[in-house]
Amino acid sequence: MTSFSGFVFPLPDLSVIEARGADAVAFLQGQLTNDVSALDGGRACLAGYCTAKGRLLASMVVWRAESSDDTALRMLVKTDLAEALLKRLSMFVLRAKVKLGLVPLKIHGAIPASSPSSGHAAQQTSGSGVQIGFPPPVEPWTVVHDTHGSWICAPAAEGGTRWWLISGSQVLPESSAGHSSPWHVADIAAGLPWVQAATQDVFIPQTLNLDLIGGVSFSKGCYPGQEVVARSHYRGTVKRRMVHAVAEAAPGIDAATLAGVDTFDGNRPDAPCGRIVNAANDLDGTLHVLMEVQLADLDAADFRLKSATGPALRVQKGQTLFGD
Repeated sequence: MTSFSGFVFPLPDLSVIEARGADAVAFLQGQLTNDVSALDGGRACLAGYCTAKGRLLASMVVWRAESSDDTALRMLVKTDLAEALLKRLSMFVLRAKVKLGLVPLKIHGAIPASSPSSGHAAQQTSGSGVQIGFPPPVEPWTVVHDTHGSWICAPAAEGGTRWWLISGSQVLPESSAGHSSPWHVADIAAGLPWVQAATQDVFIPQTLNLDLIGGVSFSKGCYPGQEVVARSHYRGTVKRRMVHAVAEAAPGIDAATLAGVDTFDGNRPDAPCGRIVNAANDLDGTLHVLMEVQLADLDAADFRLKSATGPALRVQKGQTLFGD
């Protein structure tokens, strides 16, 4: 790899759970929404973990750990639910030959300076510019292993390449680590949903568009909640989806507190019409959100945050249903 400059964002809000052992792949194949048995060392996938009622307890990125015995899978999940998720998964191991645990790895988001995705980051002061050997541009969900660690190519709304870098060491000096909000805004613009502690057991996979963006396999076999997820798919009964919206005037609102917060339709103020999935403040003050909406409301609703008179949420046209 050629060493050149790029923008790197520390992501302490993400953690890694590892499943290792002879039955690790089979065990997670029976727990997650996607076909993880099809993964090789060069591919990752998006997946969800559901309750028996089909509601998501986590969304995650899954890949095979670089290992000579090829029996370990790793899951990138939100830190605030990692311990609870690990405990719940461990309840179902029973006699399977698999060991689950948190792996003390450092997670970074990285955008090469040559990528179209770097245009936004270059305008920010929060990402730290570094000299580092980036992998060449590839398709999203490609995995590359090198001396830095494991690189996973993340989806990007504007094209180009951006990466999660999962490493055993801190890529940035602690003193130079910048704010990660531009990376989280990029996740939102790409339609990549993260279930957090505040939104566990709230959404089915289709509400978060996991079926549209490659996070659900309808041919892999059983997993918790599979009947509910499949019924919604085959009967065409999905009435709620996730969209990207922005609020250009939301003073004093901390994006970190918004997951699970209600949204309202200003035209029908009596009851909430949806919830916030993820939120991030851009450095220019714009609030970006992924939010649950009723499909019937898309063309007519006056979406508002927290109340019918709260900040206006403007749906981003052209990205209404990611993956469509």
